[in-house]
Amino acid sequence: MPGPLKDEFTLVPPGQISAVVTHLEMRTQLPLRRDHVKQGEYALRRQPAPELGWYRELYRRVGQDWLWFSRLAMADAALIAITHDEAVEVHALRHRGRDEGILEIDFRRFPDVEIAFLGVVPSLLGKGAGRYLMNRALEIAWGRTPKRVTIHTCTLDHPRALEFYRKTGFVPYSRSVEIADDPRLHGILPRTAAPHVPIIE
Repeated sequence: MPGPLKDEFTLVPPGQISAVVTHLEMRTQLPLRRDHVKQGEYALRRQPAPELGWYRELYRRVGQDWLWFSRLAMADAALIAITHDEAVEVHALRHRGRDEGILEIDFRRFPDVEIAFLGVVPSLLGKGAGRYLMNRALEIAWGRTPKRVTIHTCTLDHPRALEFYRKTGFVPYSRSVEIADDPRLHGILPRTAAPHVPIIE
């Protein structure tokens, strides 16, 4: 029987943000869900050894509203070590001649495969782009015959992200709490980013 709930909170210091992270896994390859997009509407383009300016700009455009900042704050050498690793694949979602989504798949811990980043720019939300990108991610990941495919989301992410992953077939298996400096207070993201998350200085 669970013990009594404690009437207390963990204080997040001013200048910092916190998120509850949900880690999910898929241990069996499942049929892909229909993406309901017109043929040729979207395409996936792999970007081997991506140029850092290109990568960071696309990452920012996709994730700014959800306070994606880890790769923006990372030193160049550290980011290159990840994105230029032969066991890490970076892809762009192409739409009308522009890169409008990002997909990063990490095979470094094979037979576990992690979909490290997956997202589209705000203007494509609700237009089938996310489903298309997820389907391509699963095709690539399961194409290596892994033991499992993992992904994670957090309480700062799109409010329907967790539901989207669960409908895809991912199953939550653990939670963690992340506390970090607010990137908007250090010039990593503009102060106007993610207005649903108040800045506390």
